[in-house]
Amino acid sequence: MLLFQPSLSPLLSLAKPFLVSSIARPLAMATTHSFAGNPLKACLNPDSLIPFLLNSEGADSSSPDQFLILPVRKGRPLARTDDSNPPRWELGWVDSTRLKQVEPRGDEFVYLGSTDLTEEARQCHYWSVDVSEGNREWGEGFAFIDLRTLMVATDWADANLMGQLAIAGHARALLEWHGLTKFCGSCGSKMIPISAGRRKQCKNDSCKKRFYPRVDPVVIMLVIDKENDRALLSRQSRFVPRMWSCLAGFIEPGESLEEAVRRETLEETGIEVGEVIYHSSQPWPVGPNSMPCQLMVGFFGYAKSLDIHVDKKELEDAQWHSREDVKKAITFAEYEKAQKSSAVKVGQACKGVEQGPHGFSFNDYALESGEMAPMFIPGPFAIAHHLISTWVNQGVPGSGQNEKSLKRMNSLSSL
Repeated sequence: MLLFQPSLSPLLSLAKPFLVSSIARPLAMATTHSFAGNPLKACLNPDSLIPFLLNSEGADSSSPDQFLILPVRKGRPLARTDDSNPPRWELGWVDSTRLKQVEPRGDEFVYLGSTDLTEEARQCHYWSVDVSEGNREWGEGFAFIDLRTLMVATDWADANLMGQLAIAGHARALLEWHGLTKFCGSCGSKMIPISAGRRKQCKNDSCKKRFYPRVDPVVIMLVIDKENDRALLSRQSRFVPRMWSCLAGFIEPGESLEEAVRRETLEETGIEVGEVIYHSSQPWPVGPNSMPCQLMVGFFGYAKSLDIHVDKKELEDAQWHSREDVKKAITFAEYEKAQKSSAVKVGQACKGVEQGPHGFSFNDYALESGEMAPMFIPGPFAIAHHLISTWVNQGVPGSGQNEKSLKRMNSLSSL
C-alpha cells in the first residue's frame, strides 16, 4: 500500500516544498512552542474543495491541486519513521483512494489548511479524518502514535517536525471536539459539520445555532520572590517523582488573565501576587479528551507575601526554590536523551512493538551517571520549561520596566 510521504514520493511535488522548506518560514517567529507555529493557511471557502477531495484520484482535470489526508485513530495520528539513529518521525499522509475500506462521508473530514500557491497556481490541501472504527492495516512501517509521545520525540531544533507536530495537534483538537459536540446544547437536536468541519450547526430548522471549536484557556505562572531570588514551584499528585513545575489553573468566567493568575496562586498556595507580566502562550491539545485543546497563557508574577499554605486538594506540595537549585535541575536533566529515547520508541511502535500509556518513561531524565536527578522540570516541549528557564537566565523584566523590555522578553529561552 502506498502512503504518501514528502521524502519518498515523487507524486508530492506540491507537498514537498511545504514539508521540507516553507514549513520553516512561519517557525522562524520568536515565540514558537510545541503545537504552535502551524505552517498551513486557511482557504477562504474550504467547502468548495470537498467534491475534489472525494474524487477517486484525490484531484481531477478541473482541479490541478493535490489533497492529502491524515488518518487519526482514538486521538493518535498516523505516523512513520525512517531508518536514521535515532529514528525521525513523519506524519502518515494518504490520499482518498486509501480510505475506500473506511468509507468516510464528506462531512467526516476536517479541513486543516493549505499551502501557498506555487508559481503554477497550484496548492496542496490538507485534511484529517477519524478512523477509530475498524482495524484496517495502513501498511508496514506505519502506526498510530500517541500525540504526547510524538511531542517528546520531536527534535525541538527541527522546524519541519515542529510544524508537523502543530498540524497533528490541530487535527486531534478538531476531531476530539467533533466527537464531543454531536448534539445541540440548546435544543438537543443533531449537529452537522459546516465550513469543512471547522464549525458545527444545529440541524433543527427552528434553531440552527452555530458552534465553534472549543478552546479552554489556562493561566500558567511562575511566581517570583524577588528579594530572596527564589521561584515558587509546585507538585501535583499525578506528577512523576521529583518533577516540579509552575502553578496553573483555568480562567473563571468574568475575570481577566491577570486576575486569574492572582486568584489561582492565592487559592493553591496562599501567596499574594502583585505585578503580573505576560510571557507567551502555547496550544495544548494533549489534555483529557473532554478538553480537546487548552490554551496555556504564560505569566510571571511577583509575590507580595511569602508564607506558603498549600491547598492539599489541589497540590501535593509547593516550595520556594533558589535560582541556583533550579538552574542545576535544568542543567543536569537529560532532555535530549529523553527526546532521543522517545524517538526510538516511536520507531519501535512503527515496527509493531506495542506502546505503553505515553510511550516514554520519565526515567529517561536520569543523569548521565545513571542516577536519578534530585529534581527536574518539564522538558522544552512545555511552556513551563520556558517560563522557568527564562527566570533562571535572568530574562524576566523587573517591576516598573517599560513595555519595550516586556516585548524583548517575549521569546523562547535557549534550549
